[in-house]
This record gives sequence, structure tokens and C-alpha cells, in this order.
Amino acid sequence: MVDILHKVGIKSSSVDDAYRALTTREGLSGWWTNNTQGETKVGGVLQFHFGPGSIGMKVLELHPAERVLWQVVDGPAEWIGTKVDFLLRQQDDWTIVLFKHQGWKEPVEFMHHCSTKWGVFLLSLKSLLETGKGRPAPDDIKLDSWE
Repeated sequence: MVDILHKVGIKSSSVDDAYRALTTREGLSGWWTNNTQGETKVGGVLQFHFGPGSIGMKVLELHPAERVLWQVVDGPAEWIGTKVDFLLRQQDDWTIVLFKHQGWKEPVEFMHHCSTKWGVFLLSLKSLLETGKGRPAPDDIKLDSWE
């Protein structure tokens, strides 16, 4: 198994803002995709729509201001069963987000694409929290023909 890993620092004196951006439909729509639906509570399933496709994430764990953990239940075949994990901590005037998309069976070319796209969207999260405006899909940076 292989994982996608990223670390992003967000200039913010409150980790609670990042937690809200990861656990509310309004927050998620502000940085990942503006078409976000579903239940944000533990056991609920969130649906993230990207053009003709979508991704379903079951909410496995929510620890306020510390951790958000999802499991992919619908979407690209390579994603099914993988987990998306956000660990949060405060470090001086920075909120640190340690991101992991874990459990890929092998590092196929699509994983390379997804790794870069996660970086794009994590920078959108950073922008949302630092400036009030993110770049969620469909206004995100396009990388290649998979989009």
C-alpha cells in the first residue's frame, strides 16, 4: 500500500477555522468543490461532485480541532476503500494540516495526478482561510485530460 502525503501551514491563530472548513458543507464547498452534498456527521456520507463524476466519502472520525477521517465509498476505482485523513495542530500563529490519502494499492499514473490535485486543493484551503476565498472546483487549476 502507498499513500499521498502533504503538509500545509495556514497563517491562522485558530485551528477551529480549519476544522470548520473540513467538517461543514459550506466550508468544503469553499475549497474543494462548490457542489458538496450529504451528511457531515460521523457515519454520514458526503458527496463531492466534479463535473460528470463524483466521490462519496463516509465520515469515520471527527475530533474537533484535531482530526477528520473519511473513507472513500464511491468514485474512481483506485479510490474505493482508501482513507482521507486530515490531522490538525496549532504551531504559534500557524495551523498545520498534515494530509494523508492512504491505502492506494499501487502508485499508478492516476495517483500522481491525484497527488498534485490534492496539493492544489490544499492550497485552495490555505487561501480560503487566509484570504476568505478559495479555488474550489470548477474554478481550480486544471492539470490534464482527467479533468
